[in-house]
Amino acid sequence: MDRSEKQRAAMTIAGLNLIAQAMSIYDSDLRLAACNHRFQEMFDLPDHLITPGARFDETIRHIATSGEYGEIDDIEMFVQQRVDQALDFVPHYLERERGNGQMISIEGAPLPQGGWVTVYTDITRTKRVEQLLRTRSEEMSDQLIAHTEELSATNRELAATITALEEAKRQLTEIEARTRLTTEMMPAHIAHVDADGYYTYTNRRLSSIFPNRPSEILGTHIADALGSAAYDKIAPHLMAAYKGGSPVFEFTEDHDSRRIRVAFTPDNTGGVFILSMDITEETQARVAMQQARRREMAAQMTSGLAHDFSNLLTIILGMQGKLAKTDLPADSANLVQATLSAARRGGRLLNRIAEMTGQRSLRPRAVNLHGLLQELQVLASPSLPQGMGLSIVDNTPKANLLLDPGKLQDALLNLILNARDACGNHGQITVAAHVVGQTWLEVAVTDTGPGFSKTALKNALNPFFTTKGSEGSGLGLPMVYDMTKSAGGDMRLKNTVSGASVTLRIPFRLAPNAAGGIALLVEDSEELRATFRDMLIDIGYSVVEATSVDEACALAADIGEISLVLSDIKLQGPGTGIDLAERLMGSGLPCILMTSLPTNDPLFRTALKQFPVLQKPFTTHQLSALINPESAA
Repeated sequence: MDRSEKQRAAMTIAGLNLIAQAMSIYDSDLRLAACNHRFQEMFDLPDHLITPGARFDETIRHIATSGEYGEIDDIEMFVQQRVDQALDFVPHYLERERGNGQMISIEGAPLPQGGWVTVYTDITRTKRVEQLLRTRSEEMSDQLIAHTEELSATNRELAATITALEEAKRQLTEIEARTRLTTEMMPAHIAHVDADGYYTYTNRRLSSIFPNRPSEILGTHIADALGSAAYDKIAPHLMAAYKGGSPVFEFTEDHDSRRIRVAFTPDNTGGVFILSMDITEETQARVAMQQARRREMAAQMTSGLAHDFSNLLTIILGMQGKLAKTDLPADSANLVQATLSAARRGGRLLNRIAEMTGQRSLRPRAVNLHGLLQELQVLASPSLPQGMGLSIVDNTPKANLLLDPGKLQDALLNLILNARDACGNHGQITVAAHVVGQTWLEVAVTDTGPGFSKTALKNALNPFFTTKGSEGSGLGLPMVYDMTKSAGGDMRLKNTVSGASVTLRIPFRLAPNAAGGIALLVEDSEELRATFRDMLIDIGYSVVEATSVDEACALAADIGEISLVLSDIKLQGPGTGIDLAERLMGSGLPCILMTSLPTNDPLFRTALKQFPVLQKPFTTHQLSALINPESAA
């Protein structure tokens, strides 16, 4: 009980103690709920019998034992009779003389929530006045006096009954008011129609469920209130309810295509209760969830197939690559090229499937970021109006970084064009890049426009949200966000003193040294290992091979000339390629991971946050581009 409730309870008890009558309230379990001091004083009750929770039978036993009711042969039987009477909860009024000669009236009334309240009034003075009238009015007949006494008692009983009825009426009025308030607050239309279809009750919420319908519909026929189109859809179900059924159904309302759920429940008077709810948003969410489940099922079905198929394509590409190096007749060479083309198309198809069922895959490679930013200025400048400037602030190191240059450049171009649209014909756009603690590559695009609105800051990353009206798709910023998160980074939107700012943080990863040397190849499939061995040899590496984490670590410790590690994520034994890369992290050896896992696999996501990852199948050119950016030119 909180402080305010305790104060109200104390005030209530204080008020009860001020009245002249004794009063007690017992609940439906015959335990004391409340009483006043006058109740204790009148019957000389000990403290434990006026404590809330005290049992009614113990109180009656105490009073009976004290001689309140005179001599009683069987106390327990007397107590049981009183308990049985109390359990009936019947309103009553009686007058009796106590053992001490005092006359009291007893008025009892049941409570709506169970239990009853009893009021004990000292009527000794009233009785003495009646006796005085009897003794001093000799001219009055005994019959008139008796009639007067009877009338007085009847009046007192009637007054008690009226009081009980008024209290019951007040309780019912409060209950009705609370019920109506509750129904009117509910996001549903609750109503009742009689056997002829006329409304006898409504919570006045019809217009919130059925647009452009009236709210005051008492006495109106349901067909007139709903309109012919809606009524025609519910009429068969209403007829079923009149026949005793309880149909629950959904239909689409014609006016603005809201989805409505209706429940009919018949009553015992021939009428029908109606509950109708607007479930448009629920239906939309249900459809979206079903679509998400379909995508998830598609991803689960295709991920296993894609894994095995990508391994087969890798082998095909490797074998066809070998054939292409041999002296073959012109027709055979054409067949080899056709096979290679078909295998690459198969790889692109796998990527398309991955994009449809999960995140789009990144293709990181060694990138000269200075050149990428200079090219970005060349690409973006022609799209800007004459009164708008574009500045590139490049504070990144000269080393090559592992990035997906196409997606990064697309993301930055998207942000520049968004800033252009926000600034209008004049303003300044700045692209600033720097490294944060050798952990993050941070690229910020700022402008001198009006900045983001509160709504845009909250919803800008939601797909299809746009502030450009019909000219915007609402996919620009979500695509930039998807690229950043796919790379293991993050994206932040904020307003500055001069305009808006969008900051991309991408993991800072140096590209492997392209000086050649010995490459450690870790792959548990013999066929795939042969294919990757040839790729590494083609780009100038000598190759040592391993199939497990322990074997690879032993070779790395024994051979000091290793300059590159290329490892599959899934290997023989309990360890993974991620475990291997983490164990070699302190040695300074550049490590590239490769996998056939889908991009939404937890292992793929974990690897991408720390190391460059190549998705199988890949070509020698793609591997070389990851190690040496000049080879991709």
